[in-house]
Amino acid sequence: MIVKRNKFKMLDTDEILNIALDMVDWNSIPADTAVHVHGKNIKKVMLMIDVTTADLMLAKNLGCDAVITHHPIGISAINFYKVIDRHIDYMKENGISEKAARSSVIDLKKRLEIRNHTQIYSSVIDSAKILDMPLVNIHQPCDEYARRLISQTILESKPNLVSEIITVLEEIPEFKKAETRIQVAYGQPDSYIGKWVAVIAAGTNGGYLVARNYFENGIYTVLYFHIDYNDLVKLRESNIEGNLVILGHLAGDSIGMNALGNRLENKGIQVVRKDIITV
Repeated sequence: MIVKRNKFKMLDTDEILNIALDMVDWNSIPADTAVHVHGKNIKKVMLMIDVTTADLMLAKNLGCDAVITHHPIGISAINFYKVIDRHIDYMKENGISEKAARSSVIDLKKRLEIRNHTQIYSSVIDSAKILDMPLVNIHQPCDEYARRLISQTILESKPNLVSEIITVLEEIPEFKKAETRIQVAYGQPDSYIGKWVAVIAAGTNGGYLVARNYFENGIYTVLYFHIDYNDLVKLRESNIEGNLVILGHLAGDSIGMNALGNRLENKGIQVVRKDIITV
């Protein structure tokens, strides 16, 4: 009797999460990342940035065994405000005092915590349970992967001008294919870069106060995925010297999620990518 071997390796949801943590050599799960509905014998997944009940139904119809989404949902959305402290770590690494760093994120962190009371945080997870669809969200590990790739790309190219940062980063496939272009939201493209920092994988961008804190402490060029327009207006009104480069949210998020998808495929898992810039 010949036994046909399944050509796919099967994983469980915890193993999928560990693969994401291994991408950045982390041993602990950050507060904005979680397995929400456990599952095993997974051989086909849907990978996306944001998830809705309709996405879960689509995954079910496509024969997926699990859904992996990027942005926090459920308990990881409730705990999201906790990862904002990563901004403090970044600022301290760049010579900014802990007191100054904490003062620039306290309002942002509190605003996110208070926002929890407005959220219907259990909706999509309840849908996943009803549909018996395993569900994982992986946020900070994928963004950390993107931060390291972006930083390494800049370091290796040794640009002098802000415009040269844009040129080298647009060679990263996700940025090259994005409909939004990398742009200098504040400052001038022909400015010298000076000291720079990629402020990524800290939950969300630091807004006006974090950018201002960097500029006031000798970090001349700051990279965000995005910034609220009101925060940008405050920067412009401040007239402080510095450059803020915004890279693009979807493109930036796609870098880490594509890396995760590639690793799953290398494990023999089928990956359906949705709402991700595929390369």
